[in-house]
Amino acid sequence: MPPFFSSLTLACFSARAGRSLKKLSLIATVSLLLAPNAPTHAAKVEHQPDLSAIQTVVVIFAENRSFDNLYRGFPGAETSANLPPDKFQQKDRDGSVLKELPPVWGGLTARGIPNPITQSMTEHLPNKPFAVDDPASFNVPLNTLTHDLWHRFYQNQMQINHGKNDMFVAWADTGAMPMGYWNGSHMKMWKIAEKYTMADHFFMGAFGSSFLNHQWLACACAPFYPNADTSPSHPSIVTANTAGDALIVAANSPHSALDGVPKFVRDGNLTPDFHAVNTMQPAYQPSGNKPADGQDPRFADPSRPTTLPPQTIPTVGDRLSEKNISWAWFSGAWQHVLDHGNAYPMPDFQYHHQPYNFYANYAPGTTAREQHLQDGGLNGSRFIKLIDEGKLPQVSFYKPQGNLNEHSGYADIESGDSHIADLISHLEKSPQWQHMLVIVTYDENGGLWDHVAPPKGDRWGPGSRIPAIIVSPFARRHYVDKTVQDTTSIIKFLTERYALRPLDGLVQRDQGIEASTGKPLGDLTGALILPKAR
Repeated sequence: MPPFFSSLTLACFSARAGRSLKKLSLIATVSLLLAPNAPTHAAKVEHQPDLSAIQTVVVIFAENRSFDNLYRGFPGAETSANLPPDKFQQKDRDGSVLKELPPVWGGLTARGIPNPITQSMTEHLPNKPFAVDDPASFNVPLNTLTHDLWHRFYQNQMQINHGKNDMFVAWADTGAMPMGYWNGSHMKMWKIAEKYTMADHFFMGAFGSSFLNHQWLACACAPFYPNADTSPSHPSIVTANTAGDALIVAANSPHSALDGVPKFVRDGNLTPDFHAVNTMQPAYQPSGNKPADGQDPRFADPSRPTTLPPQTIPTVGDRLSEKNISWAWFSGAWQHVLDHGNAYPMPDFQYHHQPYNFYANYAPGTTAREQHLQDGGLNGSRFIKLIDEGKLPQVSFYKPQGNLNEHSGYADIESGDSHIADLISHLEKSPQWQHMLVIVTYDENGGLWDHVAPPKGDRWGPGSRIPAIIVSPFARRHYVDKTVQDTTSIIKFLTERYALRPLDGLVQRDQGIEASTGKPLGDLTGALILPKAR
């Protein structure tokens, strides 16, 4: 069976079997087309793209930016630049339109910044998006650290407000900050996006946090904490509404967003049915939790409330290994932190951004860990060396170290933008370039507003819209891809390209997107011009 049809049958048709007689009939029809000596088989395959032309896949996963925050006004894209005023006005917690934006609580710039933009300087902003770097206003350049924002599972859903995207200020801890945006046309990655393909309907795979969205890239799932109600993490189980999409507001919470940060009965990291959705720490080092006294130093203290028990659900890495596809998760500064410890502001390694370190299959001492959890080098030096030597595995995931990932609060935009653009420059010169696909995207929106409503998928997402740039010799040039996609689309492409067994989360998300949009979840191929399969 040709690779594309084999993967399509496994990843799509089988996933939808049983949904209706019509779909079962479609599967039967495709089976007939694939039967030996079927006269229409060759003609059918000739019109399909040959995914085998892609031999090296690279996923670069930056941090915490919405599409409108960085790419407002991008040519050909749907952005907030041309919205009428009634489409971006934010509402208060009672549903009324805010007369103005609240101040940025605590100030717009992070602590220790010279000439800071203080809270008082942000008072009385009009109820609309504002340019952080406008020379006539705040004049904060791209190399400045700005205030971090809530980016949490339930708050993201409350901000989206059933697709209206009009409560980002109401359910934030930073007042007006979600409505800030930058003139991204000064970024190097803006120029690269103009050269290749920008996907402007690409959404974060899961609502909320960096932790959950890194897990989503690995397993298309929310990790599970068994017996959490009798565990050290019991106090972290949230109090949510019956729909499971909002926290219960505390009686002493400020009534209006103009009066202060909202309060909840109980926020935390675990859902009422014990799924981990906000930041947890891996059970293995490097971890934000140190080993317990007398414990194996390679492990984290299991008695700490944020230590997540090792996970066992299948990941896309497991599926790649089943097919003997070479792959690795490259972490910037991984070995440096193991050898020398972590430090702020550099490398500011983020432990919860390393999803495979949460899984029992990649525990210390395993061959799988040695093969697949790879050091990216300080400032990405080892990853760049492998690029230049043409020694990348078939599938590479690259996570920049903290100070280079663009996360509000501890990283600036310019440093991460320059780092990723430099990676692209090396990739374009790599011996593997001619058969390469590169996806540059962000884990999640970082609490920053975007005006495009996410499609309905499933309980976990998708969340807000994020940038995604497709770079490849096969990428359409100067193109904006309107296909509805999310982080799960990366898993879908890998599943189709390598005929993997589909993960349950991929099947569920694909079905959910098709039910709400009438089309399957995109698989990145809309950005590509590939040779035809023979």
